[in-house]
Amino acid sequence: MKELLLGNEAIARGLYEVGCKIISSYPGTPSTEITEAAAKYKEIYSEWAVNEKVAAEVAIGASFAGARACCAMKHVGLNVAADPLYTASYTGVNAGLVFVAADDPGMHSSQNEQDTRNHAIGAKVPVLEPSDSRECLDYIKLAFEISEEYDTPVILRLSTRVSHSRSIVTLSKREELENKKYIKNPEKYVMMPAMAKKRRVFIEERQKKLLELCEKGSFNSARMGDRKIGVITSGISYEYVKEALGDRASILKLGMTNPLPVDLIKNFAQKTDKLYVVEELDDIIESHCKKHAIEVTGKEIFPRYGELSQNIIKQAILGEKSEGVTSPFSDLPPRPPVLCPGCPHRALFYTLGKEKVFVSGDIGCYTLGALAPLNGMDTCVCMGASIGALHGYNKANEERTGSKSVAIIGDSTFIHSGITGLINIAYNKGTSKVIIADNSITGMTGHQQNPTSGYTLAGDPTATVDLEALAKAVGIKNVSVIDPNNLSESRKVIRQELNKDEPSVIISRRPCALLKYVKHEPAIVPNIEKCNGCGLCMQIGCPAISINEGKVRINETLCVGCGVCTQLCKRAVLTQEIKE
Repeated sequence: MKELLLGNEAIARGLYEVGCKIISSYPGTPSTEITEAAAKYKEIYSEWAVNEKVAAEVAIGASFAGARACCAMKHVGLNVAADPLYTASYTGVNAGLVFVAADDPGMHSSQNEQDTRNHAIGAKVPVLEPSDSRECLDYIKLAFEISEEYDTPVILRLSTRVSHSRSIVTLSKREELENKKYIKNPEKYVMMPAMAKKRRVFIEERQKKLLELCEKGSFNSARMGDRKIGVITSGISYEYVKEALGDRASILKLGMTNPLPVDLIKNFAQKTDKLYVVEELDDIIESHCKKHAIEVTGKEIFPRYGELSQNIIKQAILGEKSEGVTSPFSDLPPRPPVLCPGCPHRALFYTLGKEKVFVSGDIGCYTLGALAPLNGMDTCVCMGASIGALHGYNKANEERTGSKSVAIIGDSTFIHSGITGLINIAYNKGTSKVIIADNSITGMTGHQQNPTSGYTLAGDPTATVDLEALAKAVGIKNVSVIDPNNLSESRKVIRQELNKDEPSVIISRRPCALLKYVKHEPAIVPNIEKCNGCGLCMQIGCPAISINEGKVRINETLCVGCGVCTQLCKRAVLTQEIKE
């Protein structure tokens, strides 16, 4: 049976077919659909962990117990999971253990670009790189086989285009496996220095065996065309090269990119006149070639950042541009992302803007509040950084800035990595003010449940983290809850807490406007005759509001009747009435 699947869906199908029993992940574009799709198979226990480090530890523990296990994350999530990953390379596995990391060249939905292969090199674990959905399914199976045969975690490296593109895959039945027996072995599984030193030697021996594998593995393949041009590539770059050059070049496709073969590449190089390396982001393959005296051209002509494309490759190698039809939409103005109509974060940022505070921001939907016209965020580094960074900012600037600063962090992000920062403020006698933007869901990645929502990935009711009780438990005495859409009350509470010489937590609580259970009010109706075109209503940046011929207009198909704009208008132009 064949199906047209996303790369991420094909990964989930491969997990099912290979007998994987456990997947623990944290949602993050472009990897989210892997775990969501895996959850549809009742044979796989699937969960959202509180962060990627915990997800990795859950998968490692399941592997120790003898069950094939996986955790999936985006590239920055691998930073969070790096601590257990690097040491799991030492312990090795009992049953197969696979980390799926989806890189995001071009930063479609990420705060940075990074190349997962660097983590793999540092951790000394093998990397497989599929180039389409079929290979996603095949390679996840291969990853478990390699994991168990070579006693190692394996990384499957994806990219946004592989994760979110569809191609045909052939489905197979599930391989039902009994858990492998756990045998007590402290020298293998307890990584204190005396044991770790021995396992370090094991890792180097394992690397030699993996090198033999990648020299002969069927996942590497040569496609011979015109031998004047040779290209070494991997992953999605292979698809670009194949389309851009066709038979005008010979192509060596590497399915394993750590470790990298030597003899295979040298033999291929001897068959071609001029050799290129085409890879997205870092020059991993290129540097490997040059280290082994293989003459190649790479980042001299290809960009070190962003996504590659057929045009970029064709232009760089052949000096030609691909012919294509010009899009009829090419002259349209850009459409930057905005907070949704009725988003509770919009009103919060508006209020903070009126107080002219320094805002230490975080990762989530609310990061869009940094854009005009709200301009509501000063910094944003990584998940959870808002709280720790604000503490440092205030400690460095106490005399100059006083308490006119806040950290803003979403409920899911707070659980992910914000709690320790809050403990740090209380423990070190800080005075920072933290606003938890609680919209009752993990909004940015598509409405995944989290420990504050009261439901598991499967939708089952579960224990709910009480944010108010948690804040008080770690030593924060001043804890308050506001409805951000009540502008006057929100401003009153925020002012009150800013004036205190001790730390505070303000929970800005209103559910995401896109949640199915949220009932909206009728659209706002403007009284055009009263409008003088002052533009106060435009200050919140709601996409449902516009000014046309000097008068306010409300797009009734977008407006959810949140009522924030009615609180801004001084002339009662905007009212909550049902249009006759």
